[in-house]
Amino acid sequence: MKIIHLISGGDSGGAKTHVLSLLQNLNATITAQLVCFRDGPFAEEARTMGIPTEIMGGNNIPRLCRQLTDYIKTGGYQLIHCHGSRANMVGALLRKSTGLPVITTVHSDYRLDYMGRPLSRLTFGSINAWALRQLDYRIGVSDAMVDLLINRGFAPDRFYAIYNGIDFTPAPPQGSRLEYLRSLGADVDGDSVVVGIAARLNPVKDMSTLIRGFAAAYGNCPRLRLVIAGDGEEREKLGALAKELGVEQAVTFPGWISGGMDRFYAALDINALTSLSETFPYALTEGARFHLPAVATAVGGIPYLIDSGINGFLFQPGDWEALGRHLTALGCDDDLRRRLGEALYQKASTQFSIQKTVDTQLHIYREILRRHSRPRSKRDGVVICGAYGRGNAGDDAILEAILQEMRSLDPDMPLTVLSKDAKDTRLTYRVPAIARTNFLRWFRVMRHSKLYINGGGSLIQDVTSRRSLWFYLHNIASAKRAGCKVQMYGCGIGPVTRPSHRALVARVLNRSVDVITLREPDSLEELRAIGVTKPEILLTADPALTLQKDESGRAENLMLQAGIPLSGRYICFALRQWPTFDNKAHLFRKAAKYAYETHGLTPIFMSVEKHLDPRAARLAAGELDVPHYFLNGSGRAGTIISVLSRMEVIVAMRLHALIFAAGQGIPLAGVVYDPKVSAFLRYIGQDNFTDLDALTEENLLAMVDLAVAQTTRPAQQVAAVNRLQDLEHKNVAIAKRLLEL
Repeated sequence: MKIIHLISGGDSGGAKTHVLSLLQNLNATITAQLVCFRDGPFAEEARTMGIPTEIMGGNNIPRLCRQLTDYIKTGGYQLIHCHGSRANMVGALLRKSTGLPVITTVHSDYRLDYMGRPLSRLTFGSINAWALRQLDYRIGVSDAMVDLLINRGFAPDRFYAIYNGIDFTPAPPQGSRLEYLRSLGADVDGDSVVVGIAARLNPVKDMSTLIRGFAAAYGNCPRLRLVIAGDGEEREKLGALAKELGVEQAVTFPGWISGGMDRFYAALDINALTSLSETFPYALTEGARFHLPAVATAVGGIPYLIDSGINGFLFQPGDWEALGRHLTALGCDDDLRRRLGEALYQKASTQFSIQKTVDTQLHIYREILRRHSRPRSKRDGVVICGAYGRGNAGDDAILEAILQEMRSLDPDMPLTVLSKDAKDTRLTYRVPAIARTNFLRWFRVMRHSKLYINGGGSLIQDVTSRRSLWFYLHNIASAKRAGCKVQMYGCGIGPVTRPSHRALVARVLNRSVDVITLREPDSLEELRAIGVTKPEILLTADPALTLQKDESGRAENLMLQAGIPLSGRYICFALRQWPTFDNKAHLFRKAAKYAYETHGLTPIFMSVEKHLDPRAARLAAGELDVPHYFLNGSGRAGTIISVLSRMEVIVAMRLHALIFAAGQGIPLAGVVYDPKVSAFLRYIGQDNFTDLDALTEENLLAMVDLAVAQTTRPAQQVAAVNRLQDLEHKNVAIAKRLLEL
């Protein structure tokens, strides 16, 4: 593999470190040629590190592009990788002349790169904003940077995320700490707790907030000291602020640190960062290498590293009072600093090493080259429509499962989702999404797609909404008219109550659907009763059954942030609003208390639908006088599954809470508000359920007892779920056949 990297050659800070360390390590396995547009310290350091480096300078852009085109073609390079605004501009101009894919790594928010320099922002900033949109692919240094750019309208399926990794090989001893700090001018003794930061002194880094927060903490903890390593246009302003706040003697400005940063971080007790904007700063991982706890703003990719209260503290930009509280806590508690610092080291060293960064970059290159060589055809890809973007984790789990299965067929196949909240769907799943009301656009996409998927759930029903039924039937008919194959994918059917609606369903499905795969037998009977006979119909299972629990630790962090001890024994309640729920809510409160007092299970009320379920949970918990917790924002399906795997029993109205828990072998007690819930439970051989309208204190407590009695995970339930997971593969097999893959 031969990759050419373009960069201006005047870069510094995190971008410089990222490019040089990446290229040095990439060249161990591939050819990564660096081209700088000017000579100087950057290029010299690259040569010293053994990176093949060329200089191609000058302000004549057309001549530079011709020179680079010849160089790239002669050298047999396969991909152009840009870094920075000038390189992005040149890369955009090279796309046509070379025919190669061009990518850029976005190291910072391009709208803030020229902060405080209005002329540069107007010229270079505008050119860079244009160039970024011309390139084929973009790499954000953190998922947060990717999300930021997707929010600004960049194509979500042309993005990759990478994180700045460092070498976590233990550093050699760094000598006397006090001697070093005093050499920087710091007034320290053996009892001092030193807060440090290494950054440019410019407005984006917001050092004023750091000094204000430090001053607040210093008043409570006089052993604190602050060392600000760096220089910039705000140096005098910051010194004046420290004097104004009365902490001039406790704050040191040593300027830029020479001779490497290891000794600096080894001398600190707390690592700080107060930036208004970041991608994924090296300063935090470099501090983590020395087991330093971090206090940082919750911007960019920082929350992906720091779990507040677990391995450091996060605060909102500009909130110096919160910063002061965190510095006070760390300054006064030696054990807290050690514990958080060790936790940060463990996470950073396993997830953010330089080798992981290199492996990620190589994977990105391979995928881009594969995508670039994929044959193009007039009809290609899949349109997926369902009850997505409504805040319901169950419905979105269906989408997540379908996307995974389509990518298993062809990872580069175009996928488009019709969603109520297209912006949220684009951000969450990194897939092109169209608002359901944008009829012209989604019909245009269907005209160029090969398969239309009516995606899971009980979409063909008229109990919750007539308009919803009309919408999905209209889309199915439109997709067929547009020339798509049509599959209804692992879905539920009904109830369809009105005779006119039943006739409409039969007419549309018989005319417009190629294959219907169903998630349980009750839906098969309903289709037959309605009179749907023309499509091929198969009994499969819900796509969400294929999803696995998230092993990344997000579930544990979620529980800890909600105050839930990981060592506890829990019963989970997953409830939902329903017309008769208010009259039954108190029964769940009694069941929660009963489970705690009789079985030693602490209640957790979990929301699957983030808008409505929290109200149901609060109403059910009411004045519950035993310990209990709420999980209102449980995230994506994998996180919910991981949380549920820690439960001993689940009492649920929500179908997908039951599906997720069943997949983990958790004993179930179902409360049926809709036939789809009882249909699933019967499908897995589970009879521990009752209708919501028939719910009483007596039968609810009996269901809890029965579930608790299954102290070993119910073997029959697990076997049934495994069988359904095997059946579910028919969904994707049918899609593969319709796509002619």
